[in-house]
Amino acid sequence: MAEALVRPIAALARDLAQGRTTSRELVEVALARIADAGGEGGRAFTKVHAQGALLAADVSDRLRKEGVVPSALAGLPVSIKDLFDIAGDVTTAGSKILRDAASATADAVAVARLRAAGAVVIARSNMTEFAFSGIGINPHYGTPLNPYDRPRRRIPGGSSSGAAVSVADGMAAFALGTDTGGSVRIPAALCGIAGFKPTRARVPLEGAFPLSTTLDSIGPLAPTAACCATVFQILAGEEPRPLVAAALPGLRLGIPKNHMLEDLDIEVMRGFESAIQRLARRGAKLVELAVPEFDEAAKANVGGGISPPEAYAMHRKWIDREQEFDPRVLERIVRGGFVLAADYIELLATRARLARRFTRANYDVDVLVMPTVPRIAPPMEHVERSAESFRLANGNMLRNTYLIN
Repeated sequence: MAEALVRPIAALARDLAQGRTTSRELVEVALARIADAGGEGGRAFTKVHAQGALLAADVSDRLRKEGVVPSALAGLPVSIKDLFDIAGDVTTAGSKILRDAASATADAVAVARLRAAGAVVIARSNMTEFAFSGIGINPHYGTPLNPYDRPRRRIPGGSSSGAAVSVADGMAAFALGTDTGGSVRIPAALCGIAGFKPTRARVPLEGAFPLSTTLDSIGPLAPTAACCATVFQILAGEEPRPLVAAALPGLRLGIPKNHMLEDLDIEVMRGFESAIQRLARRGAKLVELAVPEFDEAAKANVGGGISPPEAYAMHRKWIDREQEFDPRVLERIVRGGFVLAADYIELLATRARLARRFTRANYDVDVLVMPTVPRIAPPMEHVERSAESFRLANGNMLRNTYLIN
């Protein structure tokens, strides 16, 4: 039954429009999958809004009968990452520290826009504590396992771990996540779905618990890129419009000859090569090019980059409660307290300078293509073996996505 939700948004919307299903049926399927003891519902979510979702689904079905269908998302169950405010809920951001915080008095702007579009909020999705790793481990609420090769207990990717698992495992039609250094893109890639990090501030950040005020961005996770485009238009407050596919003949695909394509797992390398060759056979032109900005960005990020000092500024008031932190997250936050103001300012200036150079005028290509991650999802036991194994795995997960920021 869960497979009923692991379908493109357009197909689900078509089934609803033609009366082949109802919002209530879709929500019931999602709730059944969440409650399945053999699945990941108990770890993928920090709170399930079962009754509220069923009521919202019934309202959606009644409105549809009256001809009121706000958008293609109307009646579809969505999971919300647990760093977005939902009126009446405590926003824990995957932490123990915020467990007893005051409940939110209003929805985050992104959540409010999804509700206005008719989406049905089904649950709050689990995440890396304070969104600060690309692995997806959470010692407080459990870690949802990757739906692929579950017997090997592979990581889901982070920080939007529950978001990705909720979509890939049929517990939501799409998910709302955030991405600072890869937190939408990484779990989407590892769980076999699509994830999109928009340009920062295209989606308002009000009501989303911050990690990095410079790099935070809100984005969707969904079965396909077209699904992500549909959700993004709603999140950005844009008029819905069809996603027009680019004509492949003559399209110039830039393939950066940097460390982004080095030291790849064989499965990643084969998948990437297969994808670009399929595009080439359809008429796209493959253009290998050096991108010195990536090399410079990698050097600038050696000390951790912009996120640690900005995270420290946000979390330093809680540092003395270290026993309540995930130690792997706390280590990265504390590191930010040792960054000098002059070095932080230089990082911001370097980022701005590289962004000014990294333009289409300087690179005669239409698109840059590269693997999202250099590794397939490793088993949890390999990542949790030691602090060093976690650092290495986290660095590998973030290696390619972080540079794009």
